[in-house]
Amino acid sequence: MSKEDKNFYLVREDVLSDSMLKTLEAKLLLESGSVESVREAIDQVGVSRSAFYKYRDTILPFHTMIIEQIVTLSVHLEDRSGALSRVLSTVASLGCNLLTINQTIPLQGYATVILTMEIGESNLKLSSLLERIKEIEAVSNAEIIGSGA
Repeated sequence: MSKEDKNFYLVREDVLSDSMLKTLEAKLLLESGSVESVREAIDQVGVSRSAFYKYRDTILPFHTMIIEQIVTLSVHLEDRSGALSRVLSTVASLGCNLLTINQTIPLQGYATVILTMEIGESNLKLSSLLERIKEIEAVSNAEIIGSGA
């Protein structure tokens, strides 16, 4: 594979190396203006200068890779009155624009709901969105199954 051929992978945070995580942390400090120089940022997070420069242009938080901020969620929901309404109210309260809803017929007391929404203008982190939906009593599971335009 040549250097021009670039593949991208979605990797969970807990499997990234410490150097990669610290590089991300240093980049966030620089972007937020909390520090004025690369030297300050790398000293504060404890990453070497060489590791920072190795990873700085190759590792990005997932939310910055989503161009239009459109995500599709799968929500496993108990079959009870008002359950879907609570999910939709939560989505709306977070400032998300719901684009599509698909729901399966409840089997053995549960239904799967697929929600596609635009979160671009809400400045919401995907992890926060998932956390809020999972907090709803009738939700047994929620996960991101797609993203992009």
